[in-house]
Amino acid sequence: MKTVVIASKNPVKIQAALHGFQRMFQGETFRIQTTSVPSGVSDQPRSNPEALRGALNRAVGAAGLVQEADYWVGIEGGVEEINGELAAFAWIVVKNVNLLGKSRTGTFFLPPRVAQLVRKGKELGEADDIVFSRSNSKQENGAIGILTGNVVDRKELYEQAVILALVPFKNETLYSTLEY
Repeated sequence: MKTVVIASKNPVKIQAALHGFQRMFQGETFRIQTTSVPSGVSDQPRSNPEALRGALNRAVGAAGLVQEADYWVGIEGGVEEINGELAAFAWIVVKNVNLLGKSRTGTFFLPPRVAQLVRKGKELGEADDIVFSRSNSKQENGAIGILTGNVVDRKELYEQAVILALVPFKNETLYSTLEY
């Protein structure tokens, strides 16, 4: 049984990571452990590099806190201005003692009312709750679930990126020459 430490207590992130590992490594069993780790970036990362740095900081921080594990996972959502619109996405970083895998979710654009609140300093989940009269949507279906009518929810959006971040671990001999 492999131990996966997820640098989050958010049930959506935990389920996305677990399902991503199970899909990528069928036949293996995983024990999930969670821990809270600061991202080292703003509460609502406002750029692609900042969100990636937050996910990396969380994965590395989790490895420092819980050293007896096989994998450490950091997930960080972010937003970024693109041609006057606000795009939303998340970065996933998975590490073990030898490799580092990174991937980003798909990107979608936020409705103007949500974007306006985020620009004024609200976190995306808080802005969603205000605009859509929800409560704690970031621990449920998230903005993408609300906007797609749950055709794609936050867990699904993150799960695919977890799988893509695991590519180096599935193909270790192809990636093991990289140094981090």
